[in-house]
Amino acid sequence: MANTTLPGIVEPLLQAREALRQQLAVLDRQVRDAARDDAVCRRLMTVPGVGAVVALTFRSSIDDPTRFRSSRSVGAFLGLTPKRYQSGETDRAGAISNTPGT
Repeated sequence: MANTTLPGIVEPLLQAREALRQQLAVLDRQVRDAARDDAVCRRLMTVPGVGAVVALTFRSSIDDPTRFRSSRSVGAFLGLTPKRYQSGETDRAGAISNTPGT
């Protein structure tokens, strides 16, 4: 005896999955087009490991890099500073913290 309720449950889930995949493809294309249309993003994407999402995120959060005195300031602004372990004369840098300023 076959279970007739299972196809009734699975079919709508598969349709929803396909709709999400199609929408993701549209959004992915829009992100790539936006990055391709921006000269700064195109230049950032020449760096190995930097794609459209990273380039657009950096571009939108930093905007004008001349407002920072150094590249270290940009890292601190983005929260990409290593944790510090200091005791007496010992000063070690640890992993990158998840919170800016810590």
